[in-house]
Amino acid sequence: MSTAPVLSKPALEVPNPGWLTAAIMVATVMQVLDTTIANVALPHMAASLGAAQDEITWVLTSYIVASAIATPLTGWVSDRFGRQAVFAVAIGGFTLASLACGIATSLAQMVLFRVVQGIFGAVLIPLAQAVILDINPRERIGQAMAIYGAGIMVGPIVGPTLGGWLTETFNWRFVFLINLPVGLIALAGILVFLPKGGLKQRRFDFFGFAMLALAIGALQLMLDRGEAVDWFASLEIWLYLGVTISGFWVFVVHCWTASNPFIDLKIFADRNFTMGLVFIFIVGLTLFSGLALLPPLLQNLLGYPVITTGLVMAPRGVGTMISMILVGRLVAKFDPRMLVAFGLAMTTWSLWIMTGFDVVMDSDLIIFSGVIQGFGLGFVFVPLSTLTFATLSSEFRGDATSLFSLVRNVGSGVGISIVTTVLARMSIVNHEELAARLTIDVPQVAARLPGLLTHNPITMQQVNGLVNQQSAMISYVDNFLLMMFFTMAAFPIILLLRRPGGAVAPSGPPAEH
Repeated sequence: MSTAPVLSKPALEVPNPGWLTAAIMVATVMQVLDTTIANVALPHMAASLGAAQDEITWVLTSYIVASAIATPLTGWVSDRFGRQAVFAVAIGGFTLASLACGIATSLAQMVLFRVVQGIFGAVLIPLAQAVILDINPRERIGQAMAIYGAGIMVGPIVGPTLGGWLTETFNWRFVFLINLPVGLIALAGILVFLPKGGLKQRRFDFFGFAMLALAIGALQLMLDRGEAVDWFASLEIWLYLGVTISGFWVFVVHCWTASNPFIDLKIFADRNFTMGLVFIFIVGLTLFSGLALLPPLLQNLLGYPVITTGLVMAPRGVGTMISMILVGRLVAKFDPRMLVAFGLAMTTWSLWIMTGFDVVMDSDLIIFSGVIQGFGLGFVFVPLSTLTFATLSSEFRGDATSLFSLVRNVGSGVGISIVTTVLARMSIVNHEELAARLTIDVPQVAARLPGLLTHNPITMQQVNGLVNQQSAMISYVDNFLLMMFFTMAAFPIILLLRRPGGAVAPSGPPAEH
């Protein structure tokens, strides 16, 4: 007679792990959606709040910067005040800030409320990951990370679609107001199903946090402002770069020498964790930069309406969901490193397909490449999360999950800045190269476009429009090719990751808070 395998004990035992996971995922999806859901509503927001187009982008930037600065605090606040209290306050604060954003009457109010929203939302993702890791035995961490990863990966993809539908059907304010019922459901679930647990007395290293916050804030501002002020041709960018390097340098030296540092550098002695951070940086760079490129390509270049753009991008999320279902079962049976390699290969293939985009294509190629890319990223994220935390002591879990989220977000910021810059620069270069070939000295041009010989203004305008369209598409293709090379660069990192093996990682003090 067969018997069920005996599972190891989780670091935190709770009465209803299934219901708790559901509550955590509701909160996670709510926070992740807000990173992209407001993007498509910006033009409507600008008109309503009387803001210029360059000013309204602070609605996004303020949230990103505040969230990035507050993310490293997760480990300390959860140790000091307990996970249930921090989770509940974060969800409640995020929900109230969403309400405030929804009723804001000026740009200043909106930016202020988005900062508050970013601060409260910052702890939700790393705290959710830490709790899910702690309430599951080691043998089920793969399945648990699949559930968690579904919210993290699908949220940014669904965000623009949902945001466009809410804006078109109701009003841009519902992009924020939709968080009210969702937040209340998540808050009730956390209060009921997550036990209070014990607290850990941990001194707050204000200087270490201040240096890290200064460096992260300066880095985010540099990435956001770079393209607008021509990058290193501007003294402003050099100033941000200097503050970023100085802040990180002082932070590392301080943590190396302090008796109770903000981040214990022993955490980086775990090779899987350190390599996992490098890997998730590349995932953030390729995933979010691709998501940032597609909406303007579809809407501005191919002329898709907002709703159609969302529908064309939605199958990408379907691919991710399918892979999450599969990989949650496979990660316990196969070497997670091989699953990551398979996912990277699929992602690389999808980006190669995207280098074949052109201005006269239909949506089939966009949908197909999106499904393949979503499928591949699902196979990367779940086993990578399993490998990253598999050998790490649970005493570091709060700080580790916050660093994991922070590095992924920094990667996405770097990726978006890279593709935005490449798109702007290459559009100019490609326009010049294409225009140089459309001269009356070329017989084919003179035969097909006789209006160029007489400088007919209508013909000149039509030709310039076609050149602009083609040069922009070539620039998008250049970006897809660059992202493909970045993805390929991650393959050697797989060799540096260690398979968890059969032994349970040392647990350290129980993570019962």
